[in-house]
Amino acid sequence: MSDNNPFPNKEHKGYVFSRADMTKANFDGVDLSQASFWAVLVEATFKDSNLEKCTFDDVNLGDSTFENINLSGASFNNLNMTDASLSNLNLSNAKITDANMEGMTINGVLVSDLFAAYEK
Repeated sequence: MSDNNPFPNKEHKGYVFSRADMTKANFDGVDLSQASFWAVLVEATFKDSNLEKCTFDDVNLGDSTFENINLSGASFNNLNMTDASLSNLNLSNAKITDANMEGMTINGVLVSDLFAAYEK
């Protein structure tokens, strides 16, 4: 291995961890590129992590907290965001289609009222 290797410890490429209980495990400086997870990650913390180009399919993120997140160019389909709170957003050029916005407010104003005023 090179002296500049950011992962100087033993490599575990291609390993399969099946039905492993890794409760309270700490992954520091671990390269999980192209890894697949069929896992329970309840109360897991991802900090200073690069999850670029990841796919989240059939994932429960209920009651999760997202802070300082870059989602530029991301695609969201078939989301349930009931009672979600979004603040301090940059929605430049964002597109929302086929959305149920019943009860949704923007800056305290019902979106349905905004559409009604726009249509007049």
